[in-house]
Amino acid sequence: MKATSSKSEIATGLRELFEDSLKDIYYAEKALTKALPKMADKAVSGVLVEAIKEHLSVTEGHVKRLDEVFEVIGLKAEAKKCEAIEGLIKEGQETMNKTKEGVVRDAGIIASSQKVEHYEIASYGTLVSFAKTLGENEAARLLSETLEEEKVADKKLSAIAESAINEEASN
Repeated sequence: MKATSSKSEIATGLRELFEDSLKDIYYAEKALTKALPKMADKAVSGVLVEAIKEHLSVTEGHVKRLDEVFEVIGLKAEAKKCEAIEGLIKEGQETMNKTKEGVVRDAGIIASSQKVEHYEIASYGTLVSFAKTLGENEAARLLSETLEEEKVADKKLSAIAESAINEEASN
């Protein structure tokens, strides 16, 4: 691409980046619907298990909302392998496998979950910005809803960790 691109070339590039990023997060959300039940099975704290199960339901809603986003921008919903989420899920599995059942594993599950949440917060924040720039106001609204839900999940995980799990794990 030339250093001096026309506005239409830049917009086309941003549109392609937006669509590619949507496919990426779509894959990530679908992968999480498979990973979250495994995390819930490995967690011990009832509060943590409940939070993970609740977030599974929310994540399933994110997949449906992304279906809507694809529809409003006129694309077929399609996933593209997300290497980042694959790595985060793998790292979380390794943490669960390397820690003894109990509060230390729960602390590891929370840490792994928050890494995922932060990835999703960054991804959705970027997608909202791209959608607004591209004039995709309905897509921006839908993506903003998911962004806010991801922020709530992150805060909830912090509260669970700080209420007891981290302290118990340190003993």
